[in-house]
Amino acid sequence: MPKVMTKRFPRHPKHPERICWGCDKYCPTDNLGCGNGADRTQHPVELMGEDWYLHGDWGLEFDDDPPSTATDGDSPRG
Repeated sequence: MPKVMTKRFPRHPKHPERICWGCDKYCPTDNLGCGNGADRTQHPVELMGEDWYLHGDWGLEFDDDPPSTATDGDSPRG
């Protein structure tokens, strides 16, 4: 059975570069506490783009809503 993270994982954090995403401690980059490496682990949005969660089975529950996307029928035309 996979390990369940105790903190909810953000889909689109405001400043992902300020945090290590390697475990559920979410340490600031200047104070890594878990010792699982010398560098911080990047958030998937930094590696794969804004739609990272659409590719693969992450098995995560998110703490933010998905970004709104307009379809052709929803976009106003002037």
